[in-house]
Amino acid sequence: MSTSYFNGNLGRVRCWALCLIASISLLAACNKAPTAEPAAEPVATSHSAPSPPDSANPPATTPVESSGGTAAPAHPSGPIEFTDITSQAGIRFKHNSGAFGKKYLPETMGSGVCFIDYDNDGWQDILLINSMDWAGHKSGNSYPALYHNNRDGTFTDVTRQAGLAVEMYGIGCAVGDYDNDGYDDIYITTVGSNHLFRNLHNGKFADVTAKAGVADPGFSSSAVWFDYDNDGKLDLFVAHYVEWSIDTDQYCSLDNKNKSYCTPQRFKGQSSTLFHNKGDGTFENVTKKAGLYDPTGKALGVALLDYDNDGWLDLFVSNDTEPNKLYHNNRDGTFTDVGVAAGLAYGEAGTARAGMGTDAADYDNSGWQSLVLGNFTNESMSLYHNDGSGLFTDEAPRTGIATISNKSLTFGTFFFDYDLDGLPDILAVNGHVSDDISVVQPNVKYAQPPHLFRNLGGNKFEEVTTKVGDALPRPIVGRGAAYADVDNDGDLDLVITTNNGPARLLRNDNGNKNDMLRVKTIGTRSNRDGIGAKVTVKTANGARLFAMVKTGSSYLSQSELPLTFGLGKPDASKTVSVKIVWPSGRKDSISNVKANQFITVQEGKGIIAAYPLPRPL
Repeated sequence: MSTSYFNGNLGRVRCWALCLIASISLLAACNKAPTAEPAAEPVATSHSAPSPPDSANPPATTPVESSGGTAAPAHPSGPIEFTDITSQAGIRFKHNSGAFGKKYLPETMGSGVCFIDYDNDGWQDILLINSMDWAGHKSGNSYPALYHNNRDGTFTDVTRQAGLAVEMYGIGCAVGDYDNDGYDDIYITTVGSNHLFRNLHNGKFADVTAKAGVADPGFSSSAVWFDYDNDGKLDLFVAHYVEWSIDTDQYCSLDNKNKSYCTPQRFKGQSSTLFHNKGDGTFENVTKKAGLYDPTGKALGVALLDYDNDGWLDLFVSNDTEPNKLYHNNRDGTFTDVGVAAGLAYGEAGTARAGMGTDAADYDNSGWQSLVLGNFTNESMSLYHNDGSGLFTDEAPRTGIATISNKSLTFGTFFFDYDLDGLPDILAVNGHVSDDISVVQPNVKYAQPPHLFRNLGGNKFEEVTTKVGDALPRPIVGRGAAYADVDNDGDLDLVITTNNGPARLLRNDNGNKNDMLRVKTIGTRSNRDGIGAKVTVKTANGARLFAMVKTGSSYLSQSELPLTFGLGKPDASKTVSVKIVWPSGRKDSISNVKANQFITVQEGKGIIAAYPLPRPL
């Protein structure tokens, strides 16, 4: 370590120490209680919520900022670019599909990525899912990879230390605190038996699958943690694809000479599964009881949403060559599929499309969650606008998204505000399933560039993929994708996975030239992560930005749990109000919150921790 490096960091430490001392007098404002509003509908709970553990509060080294705040750091200038920092960050992961020439269907799936702050240090870590070699064709061991965020732009592979070096044919993941102990746990979907890893609070995880009863054997894909009955405990929905095994594998060919990967039409579907959290570390399979048993389903994506704003979480499930499902929560432990009536089951031609990844968000600031969906080549993406009456209209053709995405095969897709202007944008990660597709369709490529659609407002989008640097437009065989602020500078970075290839970490540079507010929720009566909490940020000019804390979405993946609200052009005096409607029904309101902060809000207590963005080291 050089002397100049040491002196420079020492100066920053001294500077921050002075700022911290100066802010002590404002600390009380940070901890002020919110204005409580009566619940719109009392919700009976069957548990006694535990007191938040010490980890709910920031460690002694975490700077605490009042909601009034001090002067915000200077904003950067220049164009927004996504910079590939995979190598310099120490990410060495490569997905292994196990392909050896037989062209088994699972080899086309790719794998997911989940962001998780597993050690509660306030910095997002990365979990990458891996598959493995097939029996009889072993070339080595393949494990998932957990990368710890070193807070300096680099990551360390801690997979073995964490107890996650378990070989499996992994597909996807979901992160959530199922036991309400303040530490997020991991669920990994597979071809075979799934795995639940409980966070032991010491950097290690324990495989508790058998005890919990959530192995759920089969061909699983995406998964979500959510509290469907609002009892304060996270339940688990696991999407399933098709009935497949090596013994039932089919022969298909594109050129009538060589074997190709088969389409899902050649296989029977497999019902997804709903597990109810019993609160004692075990789960009950309630799929049939809840009305969700559907052996015709071929589910790849699942998105949490409350499409009718009734305070109960619904499920949108995207199916591959089968009708999509919108499961309305009946508030009694059951669901009803209203996909056909809502206009989501089929494409405009009246036929089922090959649905892949999906996400839900309020992209037009209407207060209603809409949906984005990736589909197969020549089917185009879907952008289903929620009009608030229970009906959705595909706006992809009118916005131009359909035309631009028509030749793409979209897997991971989600809404995120990459430029922090207050309008959620759309990322679509693409790549074909057939490595020999160009033999029969010369204009369709196996490796395809992603799409980044910038939200212009007024139901208009502009593709800006080639305007955000050289890294994002590179053709890849894309599959999973997720976003998080990995460097705590206020803007959203990306991890993208490729099938049988490397993962990529793309840093968002200069997205934080606009103002922002980041919000982490901690439930008390509600589940500890606040999954399902609806957060509305109101600006001084009357704009209302709405987002919901959620798991899952995209394809086989999960983005970070904290919410990011873009607040537009910098203004040092900017303040906003924050309103949270918790799954329990409680409503909390906090006024005069300074922009350019990361705030932690606890149900019933208000802001319990805050620090400025970009976060000082």
